[in-house]
Amino acid sequence: MTRPVIRIVTDSNSQIPPDLAERLGIVVVPLTVTIDGVAHQEGVDIDADAFYARFESGAPQVSTSQPSPGTFAAAYQALAVEGAEAIVSVHIGSALSGTVNSARLAADGSPVPVRIVDTGTASFGITFCAWEAADAAAAGATLDEVVAAAERVSGLVGNVFVVAALDLARAGGRLVEDEAGPPTGAIPVLTLAGGAMRTVGQATDVEQAAKTMAEHVRSSGTSLRVGVSVADAGTLPLVEALEALLGDAPEVREIIRYRVGPSVGAHTGPGAAGAMFYPALA
Repeated sequence: MTRPVIRIVTDSNSQIPPDLAERLGIVVVPLTVTIDGVAHQEGVDIDADAFYARFESGAPQVSTSQPSPGTFAAAYQALAVEGAEAIVSVHIGSALSGTVNSARLAADGSPVPVRIVDTGTASFGITFCAWEAADAAAAGATLDEVVAAAERVSGLVGNVFVVAALDLARAGGRLVEDEAGPPTGAIPVLTLAGGAMRTVGQATDVEQAAKTMAEHVRSSGTSLRVGVSVADAGTLPLVEALEALLGDAPEVREIIRYRVGPSVGAHTGPGAAGAMFYPALA
């Protein structure tokens, strides 16, 4: 029995690096990021470097919005022209963005079947879901099997991170009330679960922060795929220390470095670094 040609679509909030998207054959539809009243397409006319440069003269006013149904429709049409016989569209959680709704509206008019996956997560967690979908499609899985692969991952993704610009996180209502603030000179190491940030530990320097983060990742399972995030250049010492600790860890299967782009950086600001991870399915 011949399997249909299945292609994967995601959105730019996934933060998927361009080389990984190319390797997996994943098409990325950009979110709109509005900075001081000017709209930009994430990854098209604004990248992470240009975004964080806007903070050098003070915090800009930043907001994000989902792609239009027309943008998704164009992506689906282009894939159909390329030979796709079905599409699995994997996106930021519907509780966090209207992206899933836009994709569904576009799917109704697609020339080929489109299945929408609401990952219930954000950032590189979306990439993990799309990654497993792409792997399943490449292995000859059925459409239902490809969708199931993406959906299974969504409940497995963990995270750990440091956010220097905690005032932005508090302004977004994402810090729970008992996280009043770290001891003077300490760096809070955080995890996001159930819509709230909670403290994993406190660190007094980059090395201790990296160690706390690495321990959290390693305690989360085996055969882990790990995405290590870089926002602005100031986060590199922490990122490099974390990568060094995870590089030879027996629990870690693969490490990918990715940038914290505008649609995520709008909520975290400069200075964010961390890791997202899950136990790979195959």
